[in-house]
Amino acid sequence: MATEKEMSKEGEGEGEAYPMKGGDGPYSYSKNSSYQGELRNAAKELVSEAIVEHLDIVKFSPSTTIRVADLGCSVGPNTFFAVQNILEAIQLKYYQSQALNSQMPEFQVFFNDHVSNDFNTLFLSLPPDRRYHTAGVPGSFYSHLFPSHSLHVAHISTAIHWLSRVPKEVLDRSSPAWNKGRITYLSASDEVIEAYAAQCADDMARFLQARAQEIAEGGLLIIILAVRPNGIPHSQVNLNIVQDLMGSCLVDMAKKGIVREEKVDTFNLPIYYISPQEMETAIERNGCFSIERMERVHSFTYSGSTEMAPQYLTSKASAFTIRSALEGVIKAHFGEEILDQLFDSLSKKLEDEVSMSELAEKTVNFCAVLKRKPIN
Repeated sequence: MATEKEMSKEGEGEGEAYPMKGGDGPYSYSKNSSYQGELRNAAKELVSEAIVEHLDIVKFSPSTTIRVADLGCSVGPNTFFAVQNILEAIQLKYYQSQALNSQMPEFQVFFNDHVSNDFNTLFLSLPPDRRYHTAGVPGSFYSHLFPSHSLHVAHISTAIHWLSRVPKEVLDRSSPAWNKGRITYLSASDEVIEAYAAQCADDMARFLQARAQEIAEGGLLIIILAVRPNGIPHSQVNLNIVQDLMGSCLVDMAKKGIVREEKVDTFNLPIYYISPQEMETAIERNGCFSIERMERVHSFTYSGSTEMAPQYLTSKASAFTIRSALEGVIKAHFGEEILDQLFDSLSKKLEDEVSMSELAEKTVNFCAVLKRKPIN
């Protein structure tokens, strides 16, 4: 999600765009997205089963090219694995179907992310043996991206926690939601939390409305995401704890005069972890989708032994992963000069104060499979 702001083509106003770190360098998302990849692997069987059980291919024309979109795709390789899993499940659905006597359809895959996403790296790393046509679709997934009812499966994984913007209230010094000295809503006032929740509700409404316009009747919307469990305080959401640690690093740097205090006071992350209940409410308000599956994805289990945790969950590697995701938004606000010192400091705090393997194991992830209802 780039260090510039974009205007939505749908006239929905200005949004903030901060793509994952491009290229293939040491801090790139392509080199530091194993955590996201493991979650994708954990959801693989659930996604496959849902497509075989619920994708309504009978409603598709026999000559239809099956169109799949991966929203917030970044630069891979996770997007390619996710797409391949989806296509294999669709193929299995066709093989098993007794209602259709047509040949296997062609497949077209759309890779979507912000305009400033590193599409060059993405397309340079496309699988050479792929059996699908490809296209890049730049733009925010909170806007209308595709022709009406043209998609059969839309997929989004570990991306929808990014809001379209920081809530305006938390940046307003005169507002009760002014979030001075913090970069998240973790330990903030009720007014700050309510501002973030309201922004999330508005974004989810736009997201679902756009997908309702784009997905064909009987098609599926698959959402994989980290959530705040129903009834659990925001302060107990593990990913919030990590981001709050980064905020403490920035406060420390302000105390040392490395960054201005005012810069810290005006910086907030456009990230919110929705609860399943909040998501269900948004889906019901939209009214265009039925919930076919909404289940917890169990991953990151190491039998209680941190020694068994993978290398990418060490403190240093975790700091690299966080940097690959957040460098854009931090660089846009503070400049490039602080990046190395900030993430070195974060790595030390992670080492001293948290166990990333335990946090990963306790993080709650869900997969929601929604089906487009009949179109009136």
